[in-house]
Amino acid sequence: MEEFQRTVRLLYTGRSKQARRFRYGLIAFDAMSIVYFIATAALPVSPLTTGLNTVLGILILLDFSARLWISENRGRELRRIYTLADAIVVASLLLAPLFSENLAFLRILRGLRLIHSYHLLRDLRRESLFFRQHEDAVLAAVNLIVFIFVTTSLVFVLAFDAHDGLAGYIDALYFTVATLTTTGFGDITLASPGGKLLSVFIMVVGVALFVQLARAIFQPSKIKYKCPECGLNRHDPDAIHCKHCGESLKIETTGSDGA
Repeated sequence: MEEFQRTVRLLYTGRSKQARRFRYGLIAFDAMSIVYFIATAALPVSPLTTGLNTVLGILILLDFSARLWISENRGRELRRIYTLADAIVVASLLLAPLFSENLAFLRILRGLRLIHSYHLLRDLRRESLFFRQHEDAVLAAVNLIVFIFVTTSLVFVLAFDAHDGLAGYIDALYFTVATLTTTGFGDITLASPGGKLLSVFIMVVGVALFVQLARAIFQPSKIKYKCPECGLNRHDPDAIHCKHCGESLKIETTGSDGA
């Protein structure tokens, strides 16, 4: 059993080509599951979707359990944002038949797993020059997109009937984006006290995430690398010395030609 645990740990944390392929395979699965959750958010519950949701819930639970099993600090692992998101997603998938409410909006949280994984971030920083130069913008964009679709699904569940289908979901997306950007056309509104509070939440949190994305896009590109001497963790892409203390830096790079 210890040998099997070591093998699993190497797949999740190792630097071999096999381990990287395994992790990228997981990310491909995450991406496909997110597309599925978004595509089915507006569809009525059927035996087929219930069965697919159960299978996805079991697969995500296996991944969730494996990461906890190999973790050296399970308490810290449980506090990670994508771990909490996975726990919520698994519960929404496996326990949905027990509830009359539509829990589809919770499943979009799976999007946080796409990028907020330490080992995925490490792989991308090492292998992608574009990601190293634009990491903050990529993370901010993922946060904003996840927020938009979670909120859209929540608005759809609260303000539209299940039989509204795709048209209703598009209206929910339209309302979310119009509220987030504070455009406020007023053609679609949530008139109840709860709806008004949700609108306020979308405006406050959405604008903050949008500003974070804009700042990440327009600020000078920096690479995350912690200086071993002073701890400064932002440096120019071609830096060989820390601007704060002068310590030599060994920022991983593929070279100027990307080879």
